Amino acid sequence: MTDAPTIFERIIAREIPADVVYEDDRIIAFRDIKPQAPVHLLVVPKTAAYPDVAALAAADPELLAAVVAVAKRLAGELSDGDYRLVFNSGANAGQTVFHVHAHVLAGGLAEGTLG
Repeated sequence: MTDAPTIFERIIAREIPADVVYEDDRIIAFRDIKPQAPVHLLVVPKTAAYPDVAALAAADPELLAAVVAVAKRLAGELSDGDYRLVFNSGANAGQTVFHVHAHVLAGGLAEGTLG
C-alpha cells in the first residue's frame, strides 16, 4: 500500500488549485495560502522522492541549487530582491508536508519579525 499523495503532489497534478508564480519541468512555485510575510512563496521540486532538504541535498544537489535559484529569481521579481529562505525539517521544526519545499519570505521584513 502506498501513502496518499501530499498536497504538493496534488497541486502539481492540478487536482488542487494554487496561485502558481513559476513552473518548469522540475520545480513549481506558488503563493502560500497562509502568508507569514508580504511575499510568501513555496518553491517545490516536482518529485516527491525527498521528504526534507537534507535528503534532497544528499541525493540531488543540482535540484537543490535550482530550488535556491528559483527562490532568488522570484524574490527579485516579486519584491526588492532581499528574502529569507526557510526549509522546515521535521515535525518538531514546523514541517507539516513531508515533500521538500522552501519558503521564500520577502517584502520589508525586519530582524525579529516572524517569530
